[in-house]
Parts: sequence; C-alpha cells; structure tokens
Amino acid sequence: MSATVDRHLRALELPVVEAAAALVGCTITHADTSGVIVETEAYHEAEPACHAFVGVTPRTRPLFAAPGLAYVYRSYGIHALLNVVVEAEGVGAAVLIRALEPLTGADLMRERRGREALTDLCSGPGKLTQALAIGLDLNATALLGGPIELGPPPPGRSTPPPLVVGTRVGITRAVELPWRFCAARSRHVSRPWPPGLLG
Repeated sequence: MSATVDRHLRALELPVVEAAAALVGCTITHADTSGVIVETEAYHEAEPACHAFVGVTPRTRPLFAAPGLAYVYRSYGIHALLNVVVEAEGVGAAVLIRALEPLTGADLMRERRGREALTDLCSGPGKLTQALAIGLDLNATALLGGPIELGPPPPGRSTPPPLVVGTRVGITRAVELPWRFCAARSRHVSRPWPPGLLG
C-alpha cells in the first residue's frame, strides 16, 4: 500500500494535532455521498475544550477507545458532529471534521440540505453530517470498513494540500490553541475563514 493511500491510516495513530493536519485531503463516505476533508480541528484530553477533559464517562467513552472510531455527538441540541478518534487506546483525543468538499452524490446532498450552492452543502460540521446523513446512531462505529468510511485522497490528489492554520472556532475555552487546519484556497471551508485562506 502506498504512502498516499494509507495516509488516512497512518494519521489515526499520530498525535492529535498532527492527525488533524494529515486528515485534510482524505475522504469521508456515507449513504451514497462522499467528500474530501478540507477542514479539521484537534481536541485532546489535556485541554478543556475537549469532551475527554472530564475523563471517561458514558458519553466520552468512545474518545478513549482504539483509534479509528467515530465519535458522533449532538451540538447545542441540534447538529450531529463527526469526529475521528485518534492516538493510542486510553488517550482521549479526536479530530473534528469541520468541512468537506463534495465529491460524489451532490444532488442527494442538496436534497438532504435543502440548499443549492455546492460550497454551502458541507461547509460546516453540522452541514456535512446532514448532507451525508450521519446521525447519532453512528457514534462508536468503525471508520475503517464501517458505515462511515474514512478513506484515502481521491485519484489525482495524491499530494497533501497546503494548509492554513488558525485557532478553533465555536468554543469558549482554550481558544488560543492553533489547532484548526484548512485546505488553502478552498471555498468549502466553514465560516469564519481563517486569515490567508484564499491567498
């Protein structure tokens, strides 16, 4: 297996900040739709913005599982958000998938989202789960061979995209950490765009 193809596999065991950067450019597939990851954020048990900061609870248990699990939770009682569990089993760490560039099934995404613009279909963590029909029932399922498939970059995109790094958004704690990673020049990234995104 080539280094390009297994980048998503190698990312799972990296420290969470490195994993968040490495997953940009990989793919997420579910329910006849897929997209290329263009934005991620890292979360680790050592910092208070991470759910794992409180330790192992019924809610956070998937975060401490072996890498490669989906951690799906409801945000503000409305949106399901998708995270990729990384690092070694016993360490609470995950990468939030914040935005995708639609790859296949765009018409189906439009139907699910009730939106037309391609750049509005998956440009946010709640948008992408709605577009790909990812719900809370998929929490703690495998991302390798599971219902949600974490995959390699699509053909023709073997080179990792250049990244723009910024601070995480939508949180109130540990806001200073530069743990947000966006594919440079991508208009599918969620708002607010980090400085320098479009060059």
